[in-house]
Amino acid sequence: MTKQFDNRVTEMLGVDIPIVQAPMGWIARSQLASAVSNAGALGIIETSSGELDVIKDEIRKMRDLTDKPFGVNVAQAFVRDPGIVDFVIDQGIKFVTTSAGSPVRYTAQLKEGGLTVFHVVPTLHGALKAVDAGVDGLLVEGGEGGGFKNPRDVATMVLLPLVRSKVDVPIIAAGGMLDGATMAAAFALGAEGIQMGTRMVSSVESPVHENWKQAIVDAAETDTVMLNRHTSPALRALRTPRTESLEFDTEHNAMELFGRAMDLYFGGDMDAALALGGQVAGRINEVRPVADIIRECAEDCLALLHELAKQYPLP
Repeated sequence: MTKQFDNRVTEMLGVDIPIVQAPMGWIARSQLASAVSNAGALGIIETSSGELDVIKDEIRKMRDLTDKPFGVNVAQAFVRDPGIVDFVIDQGIKFVTTSAGSPVRYTAQLKEGGLTVFHVVPTLHGALKAVDAGVDGLLVEGGEGGGFKNPRDVATMVLLPLVRSKVDVPIIAAGGMLDGATMAAAFALGAEGIQMGTRMVSSVESPVHENWKQAIVDAAETDTVMLNRHTSPALRALRTPRTESLEFDTEHNAMELFGRAMDLYFGGDMDAALALGGQVAGRINEVRPVADIIRECAEDCLALLHELAKQYPLP
């Protein structure tokens, strides 16, 4: 089955299944990332928490938890120590995603260190700039996804084929990715891999409090809000009384709520901070192990593509 996913993304990442786990702050650490890599996909260690010493330990832990490939995200707006790039290179990491900043900043240095670099882009302009900077590929992120966003959000259905029509580099699609159907749709629109965020937050191996996982399971498709459209960074989070009160607030920066992030992430107080999440939460109905999520997604994607080819043969 896995050999059927033979494309540029699987070749560049060294994986069997072209699924990447999103680099969510405090969440995308060795417990979750190793489960993803061991399932044949690619786990990613985050840097957006800014806790560089802890992140270094998490990268080291990965070596004990998996012998499969994994990557690191360099979140430029949140990394306090630019030495993270030298550290990533020294650790022998082969794949890096860069985000929350200019692709010009680290791409050349990372590529000189022998790494494959994909840059996260929310617009066509950003995609063209990243390609000009020499990235190996793009992570094209639609506005329905969770986390930090472009305030002028564009849905994956529009953004992905637009970028594909203008660039030749391989693309990993993010935003709304959940299962075999969304993976097959992403392939049809020009991607060669997908990234999952909210689905991974709600997995068994996710380290967040059960209250957060249950909130995702209980969410309707309308139960996310976009915050900070008036300032930076814009955010998509689960709808709670706290986030709903900020939805149309143009006086405050919602990032101020991250001061009590640990009370939410690991204490379960859903109004202590912002529970970042995408609209796809409305399609998640249960907490499942990472290996089951990835296996079922891959198998269903291939089955669906096969059935569509039979149903709609060329004349």
